[in-house]
Amino acid sequence: MTAAFSFRPARPEDLDALVELEQRCFDGDRLSRRSFRHWIRQAHSGLIVAHGLSDEEGAEGALAGYALVILQRGTRMARLYSIAADPACRGQGLGEQLMSAAERYAHREKRLYLRLEVRRDNDAAIRLYQRLGYKLFAETPDYYEDHQDALRFQKRLHYTPNNPKPENPARLDVPWVRQTTEFTCGPACLLMARHALDGHAPADTDELLIWREATTIFMTAGHGGCHPLGLALAARRRGLSATVYCNQTGPLFLDSVRDENKKRVIDTVHRHFEEEARRQEVPVHYQELTAERLDQALQDGQVAIVLISTWRLDGRKAPHWVVVSGADRECFYIHDPDPADDQVPLDCQHVPISRDRFEQMTRYGQSRLRTAVIVGRGELA
Repeated sequence: MTAAFSFRPARPEDLDALVELEQRCFDGDRLSRRSFRHWIRQAHSGLIVAHGLSDEEGAEGALAGYALVILQRGTRMARLYSIAADPACRGQGLGEQLMSAAERYAHREKRLYLRLEVRRDNDAAIRLYQRLGYKLFAETPDYYEDHQDALRFQKRLHYTPNNPKPENPARLDVPWVRQTTEFTCGPACLLMARHALDGHAPADTDELLIWREATTIFMTAGHGGCHPLGLALAARRRGLSATVYCNQTGPLFLDSVRDENKKRVIDTVHRHFEEEARRQEVPVHYQELTAERLDQALQDGQVAIVLISTWRLDGRKAPHWVVVSGADRECFYIHDPDPADDQVPLDCQHVPISRDRFEQMTRYGQSRLRTAVIVGRGELA
């Protein structure tokens, strides 16, 4: 039996009812009162509530359920963070109607995919998601408080003339690695590439040792980041081949460096990397990595490590290395090694970025620096 419900964005006056519903629906992994208050106020989310229809015309009945959708800034992805239906309303089609409301919200916000997690033992929910067209995307062991595994599903919400029918993105089997410091995104990306290409599981010391080899020593503030030539040389030392693309010559990351001594150090490191790259015959192309070349690298089973500006992801203009884990005709997909405070690691894996947004994202600083390292098993050109 399908019952009629009304749907609208949550309001502050819904807070008490939402907390009570959460208590009735879940034994663990509950959203707190503070969390509900946060998501009601949050701009990049949609907390949708469902009410039964009252006999009185125009009046809402009791709160029957909710769906919480989080929008990932700068991407084409939305995540169904939580969904709940009052046990008293089960069997009335509320779950499916909540999913439809969540999808409409994500679609309205121009998101291409909606992703969700579900307990492996929640057979009813899994059947619902599969019936609605969701495909198994990933599995995460020991995800919930009681150590139950999570299954991750996703659904493509719409298709464009460039993508008229469902397709699987050309995606490498690239394990995701989380950086353990604020400055080791480059090494974490190289560890992902190495694991994908030769099966090497990262050791505890690998990340910092790669950073020592590849760092610029200084940047605008704090610890230095990784130079593309430094990452390429580190890849070569580990038995991989590497090709560098860079649209600039000369020392990198100098846009906002004021200290002359820091500039001298960065220049010295840059010249050392150039000399070592020539000695080891690392291919260096002083040109932009085109979308066509990136597509070809993925098709050839290579891994692309690309520098982006984080401005479109978190509002900070920081240089940041990511791995391109796949592509289709509309999007590139990235592994970001650095989850934000309000993200779980799954939010940073195979993240869809529209091709035009990706092109904008891969320009850093006043000089519009674009650089990448293509890593593979064999010789690259």
